[in-house]
Formats: sequence, C-alpha cells, structure tokens
Amino acid sequence: MVIAELEMARVQTVVDLGCGDGKLLSRLMKEKQLTQLVGLDVSVRVLEIAAERLRLDRLPQRQRERIQLLHGGLTYRDARIEGFDAATAIEVIEHLDENRLVAFERVLFQCARPGLVIVTTPNVEYNIHYSFLPPGQFRHPDHRFEWTRAAFAAWGQRVATTFGYGVRFVPVGTVDATVGPPTQMAVFTRDDLQGGEA
Repeated sequence: MVIAELEMARVQTVVDLGCGDGKLLSRLMKEKQLTQLVGLDVSVRVLEIAAERLRLDRLPQRQRERIQLLHGGLTYRDARIEGFDAATAIEVIEHLDENRLVAFERVLFQCARPGLVIVTTPNVEYNIHYSFLPPGQFRHPDHRFEWTRAAFAAWGQRVATTFGYGVRFVPVGTVDATVGPPTQMAVFTRDDLQGGEA
C-alpha cells in the first residue's frame, strides 16, 4: 500500500525514516521511477543489516548511487533528510516517547517538509485478535504507546492543520467491522500540492 501511494503521487525521491533492516527500501529499489532513496535509523546495527539485505557492496554503480543509508535520530533537525519528494515512517512513531513526538513533527513536517508523508502505526483496538497478547500489553516490548483509530486521527488532523498539510486515513490489512484494521496509515499531502503532484 505504501508503494502504491508513492506511485500515485509520482514521487522520485524518498527518505525512509526509521528504516530498520531495510525491508521497505529493498522493495523501493525495484521501482525504477525512484531516483534517490535514503534510509535513516538511530541503530548502527540495523543499518548494517539493511546494507546486507540491500547488497550495497555488490550493487552496480548506477544502482548504488540511488541509495544511501544514514545514521541519525528522528527528533533532531537533519539537513540530510530535507528536500525529498516523500518521506515514510512505517511502524516508527510508536517507538518514540509521546513527549518526543512534537520534536519529530517539527523535524519532519516543518524542517524536512516533503510533499508527501506516509505514517503507519498499530491500531491498538485490533489487539483483541492476538490471543498471545495479555490485555493492555503492546505488540512489541519497545512500543511506548499504541493508539486507537480516534487517537491516530486526532493526531493526524492536528499535525496536518499545524504544518499546512491535508491528511487522509487508510486501513492496512483486513478490516474488522468492530475494531478496524490491524494497522492504520495516514497519508499527508502538503497544501501547496493538493490536487497536483507531490
């Protein structure tokens, strides 16, 4: 779904924030219209795993020039992630302390200011379907929070209004009529690009 959104917006350059071990980047590498890909993560170890997954040391020169992995945090301004058509933060925000979200918002929506931003996060309401999860426990031990659909929508609307973006919400996975999808996605488009290309 993320790739479909990027294709629809006809973006050419993408930065994947909190890229982890490079799963999304490896799929994006197959998209020929993407001319520049950057993955940013705070963990040096997962960046090493990403480099192995992407076979960076064995890529032909032209392919190698398309992609770069960077070590860095998500809550401090970083000029290296500015000027991209699109940014993705896939299953990332729930790993940030909630009181650090404001810094993340500023870094991404005010400083980097890509035309398109895609954010996904777990839908906590769906957790009742995971029998292995005791009530009140999050899906991953490093999650600092997991939001309901209403909480995610409220956050997305506030961010969009604050920084001059439009936002729409897309379910990811099979939708349960009562509790919604397992994952929720917000697609932000900068106001000056509404109706046009990102």
